[in-house]
Amino acid sequence: MMRLLVLGAGGREHALAWACGRAEGAVELYGLPGNPGIAEIGMCLPGRADAPDDVLAAVREREIDLVLVGPEAPLVAGLADRLREAGVRVFGPSADAAGLEGSKVFAKELMRRHGVPTADFEVVEDIAHARRKLEEIDYPHVLKADGLAGGKGALIVKDADQARAAIELLMVEKKFGAAGERIVFEAFLEGEEMSVFAIASGESYRLLTAAQDYKRAHEGDRGPNTGGMGSIAPVVTWSEALEQRVRREIIEPTLSGMAREGRPYHGLLYAGLMVAEGAPRVVEFNCRFGDPETQALVPLLSDDLLGTLWAASEPQRAPAELPAVTYEGRYGACVVIASGGYPEGVRKGFPIRGLAQARALPDTLVFQAGTVRRDEQLITAGGRVLNVVGMGDTLPDAVDRAYAAAERIEFSGAFYRRDIGWRGLQALERGAANAAGRPESQ
Repeated sequence: MMRLLVLGAGGREHALAWACGRAEGAVELYGLPGNPGIAEIGMCLPGRADAPDDVLAAVREREIDLVLVGPEAPLVAGLADRLREAGVRVFGPSADAAGLEGSKVFAKELMRRHGVPTADFEVVEDIAHARRKLEEIDYPHVLKADGLAGGKGALIVKDADQARAAIELLMVEKKFGAAGERIVFEAFLEGEEMSVFAIASGESYRLLTAAQDYKRAHEGDRGPNTGGMGSIAPVVTWSEALEQRVRREIIEPTLSGMAREGRPYHGLLYAGLMVAEGAPRVVEFNCRFGDPETQALVPLLSDDLLGTLWAASEPQRAPAELPAVTYEGRYGACVVIASGGYPEGVRKGFPIRGLAQARALPDTLVFQAGTVRRDEQLITAGGRVLNVVGMGDTLPDAVDRAYAAAERIEFSGAFYRRDIGWRGLQALERGAANAAGRPESQ
């Protein structure tokens, strides 16, 4: 029996625990700290995912075979290094490799060195330089905090006034602390956003089918940026030709470049892409599974995901031995139900009703994110509360099932976007989808 510890407390971690629990052979699941959803399929342990001593104590007490790290902050801080030094098998990159997410400057400069297509950029390290830069750029433009900012450190500015306000926010008010001490001025990219995940072991990897995140709070991609209000998988316009370009131009040169620079990558490499006229360019790299893309994607995979994660967690494993992950050919749609006020001024502590009715619907899953259980009652405890996933043989079926389930769930202040998947649905209406657009992962 494999003993698996999933670190984190969100919907992504619930989805990963659920997916790994489907693996052939017995799996004993643990979450740290986990959430009430993970507690239904495994055991939640006390502690913090970003506290190495807590994690090591849990590993030793429960004789854990594999640690799967969900969030990025512990990886950037070196948790995987600490675990490996203690002889613990872990799926997640070293701190040096996690610099792809931990520093936008490092990621952009690595792409420049190794010819990975991305937007033109300039690194700015002081306020005076930033203010001078305003006279040189075209709009819209993107200003990015160098360090981790909870997914909110990229600001799209449409004119000089907005750019000045962004500089003040990042470098003067220090909205994201030390993350904004350096900023990246980056050309704005037009196109269709996609998220691509590669399970990597050095230069060997397995690519999963592409997903698409919907980040803005309200319909029509309006409102403030959030951690993600929903997702679909696969992307309707994903094709064999595009997949080959992503492999050849992005994933492979990035992994080989990291290896040559002494930062071999072992873990999940997330490439956030902008695709225009069939040409992919990198918007950002992340060092972990995406949230909420994971929730829409993993139900579409066969039960061999855990075997691939296990193989990739052994840095010395021969590349040819990394097993494939099979995509089963269906669609998934995830609708995030959020608390009133999200992403700012979140209101919490309200009872959740209708969860059992939602989960009783066919081809439907509900992953818990911002919840706690008090006196046998499930209560809201975060901004993004629940991830409702529908699956179907077509994207419209998957979307309809997700919304049918979401409509059965109630709590005070609950809201969700009503247009998740709109890009894919429009592409289908234009006749852009075809059989070659839904390849199996290899």
